[in-house]
Amino acid sequence: MSLRLSAELTQAVLSEMARAENPRTRELLQALVRHLHDFVTEVRLSEAEFQQALGTIARLGQATHASHNEVALAAGSLGVSALVCLINNGQGGSTETTANLMGPFWRLNSPDTPQGGSIVRGPTPGEPVFVQAQVVDIKGQPVVDAEVDVWQSSSEGFYENQDPQQVDMNLRGKLRTDAQGRVRFRTIKPSGYPIPVDGPAGDLIKTLGRHNMRPAHIHFMICKPGYKTQFSQVYSSDDPHLATDVQFGVTQRLIGHYQRHETTAPADDIQGPWYTLDYQFVLEAGQSTLPKPPITAKNQGERPRLQVLQRRPQP
Repeated sequence: MSLRLSAELTQAVLSEMARAENPRTRELLQALVRHLHDFVTEVRLSEAEFQQALGTIARLGQATHASHNEVALAAGSLGVSALVCLINNGQGGSTETTANLMGPFWRLNSPDTPQGGSIVRGPTPGEPVFVQAQVVDIKGQPVVDAEVDVWQSSSEGFYENQDPQQVDMNLRGKLRTDAQGRVRFRTIKPSGYPIPVDGPAGDLIKTLGRHNMRPAHIHFMICKPGYKTQFSQVYSSDDPHLATDVQFGVTQRLIGHYQRHETTAPADDIQGPWYTLDYQFVLEAGQSTLPKPPITAKNQGERPRLQVLQRRPQP
């Protein structure tokens, strides 16, 4: 077959994509080809730009390893992760949802933690927080014996898998909801942090003149047979970057209020102010499955250097 025009090329590729036996695979590949070819035609992609794009894709893979996922950072920085979450939750994107980004730092096998226990597993500076979260279904009924996986960064902005100075599995824990669908645990007040910018995702952020800050948050993953597995992040209402999250993750429904207390703390080792956080998650009926974790190991090298980028004013 001799192709003379770009339209003939696109049609030839679409015809080959139609050979896929699985209907969903066929739908995905044909839509991908149509949009990719339309994009190249619309912007008149130059050969130099095409080579640059190929290089960026290759670098994304090269920068991803057991303790770091550059692909996830890039997807979040383009808003794709947030969009996939929104259209697949909240009854197909029609209502608010407590689901949110999985993020690039979830690990399997977090330590089992009793009700009221602490996920602080080693020396970790930070103001103490006592979290109480409830899991309900869409009718408001408690979801009993659901597995709740929690994780967060340190007050210095590092997840334990990034930071060889933290003990393994620090600020991570796994609990089960009680008869009221609740879990209770102690941690430290989260702080915002800059995502790494030494890879291709960082190059994109720098090109756009964006900052690279994520608002302070605690991650949750909730699963129980009969319910759709939910990843979530509860953001701190006092964080200055809620409206400009570099990963586009914040929605109003996900903003939590950390109540400050200066009365006698519920633990003898606390001197000074402490906080409480109450939040309610809503699970939808569905299949309880776990995705492949974005990371599988802890960084054994040097502690990474965090670089904070400033947001460039609009021209």
